[in-house]
Amino acid sequence: MRTLTILQPDDWHVHLRDGAYLAETTQDISRYFGRAIIMPNLVPPVLTSADAASYRDRIISEVPSNRSFDPLMTLYLTDQTSKKTITEAAKSSIIHACKLYPAGATTHSDAGVNTIEGLYPIFEEMQKTGLRLAIHGEVTDSKVDIFDREKIFIEQYLEPIIRQFPSLKIIFEHITTAEAVQFVQATDSRMGATITVHHLLYNRNDMLAGGIKPALYCLPVLKRDQHQQALIQAATSGDPSFFLGTDSAPHPASAKENACGCAAGCYTGHAAIELYAEVFASNNALQALENFASCYGADFYGLAHNTKTIKLIETEWTCPARKRFGETDLVPVRAGENIHWQVVNEPGEST
Repeated sequence: MRTLTILQPDDWHVHLRDGAYLAETTQDISRYFGRAIIMPNLVPPVLTSADAASYRDRIISEVPSNRSFDPLMTLYLTDQTSKKTITEAAKSSIIHACKLYPAGATTHSDAGVNTIEGLYPIFEEMQKTGLRLAIHGEVTDSKVDIFDREKIFIEQYLEPIIRQFPSLKIIFEHITTAEAVQFVQATDSRMGATITVHHLLYNRNDMLAGGIKPALYCLPVLKRDQHQQALIQAATSGDPSFFLGTDSAPHPASAKENACGCAAGCYTGHAAIELYAEVFASNNALQALENFASCYGADFYGLAHNTKTIKLIETEWTCPARKRFGETDLVPVRAGENIHWQVVNEPGEST
């Protein structure tokens, strides 16, 4: 039986939602993650420093008293975001990035940005203050094939942003394509990228062959095997540009298993580091998991590494078929199936 002890990991992209879901998502995320970048796409969205502080208080109120967990907050960029909002956010100790959602790109993105070039003055202010820009990198033109939207976003928007703002720190969130991997690798250290565990574990055949699997539908959507392999190579390579971001997002089963449309988002918060361990182990790269999960993201955000550790063992356990969230049920990734690694301790002090 293999074992692995690593520094306490962080999640650099997660959706905790609010209201009835918040207690369960916070319980899951705080089991072994020390920190997490909290996405701001609530309804209504997190637009100001005051919004972020209030949301952070709600999250902290749900963290069990025996755990230490630090929510790292973000603001939601809109066409109306002002330079004053950015200046105030940069002075705040709790806000670490601003999130760019192209309007209509994903769940709760209706308030997102319609004209990215119109935000250039905001990017300039972020560049001056050092506030990081987190980007959902997909175009929303209905004429563009859904499997090409990330690639086209790089060409139409990300390349010009990189040229125009040479000091702006950018996180290319939840990348899904070989083209995104290559773009990040070709850019200097001011660009990082998060990689989800569901994009490492699955490709579009897993989602579509034999009938659609609603629990695997997300945006950006799962791509071909060749893109999955490029992501695995990037995550396990030891390149500090790539780090852990689950993009774990809860949706009720009724919204996922719906004849009128499937909600976009995969829930992995129940077993995230265990599933990442599976990927790294199956690719003979367990030794690379600690840097990917516990070091590279903190380095990119200019934060110290955690000092506590967690221990994983290679042992099978069965994931629940459903999880109770508030007054409804949720179907997690790997529902009713075996997971091959397990965390066996609360985070403890490093020795």
